[in-house]
Amino acid sequence: MTALPRNVPSASSLQVAHWLRSSYSTGANNCVETAPSTGLLAVRDSKSPTGPALLFTPGSWSVFTSAL
Repeated sequence: MTALPRNVPSASSLQVAHWLRSSYSTGANNCVETAPSTGLLAVRDSKSPTGPALLFTPGSWSVFTSAL
């Protein structure tokens, strides 16, 4: 069994991703953006849209955000 990837070196490689920003974020670009991507959830820094993105399963993202 192959492990799922945990990141991509460049968020721009997720070409069909539709990035969403939290309604709680300000206009200062100091937030994260998320995008569903082939059964995973991609997360990137809004200040670096072409930088790396982390990939989470929906369940692990839910556990993470519930702990905040």
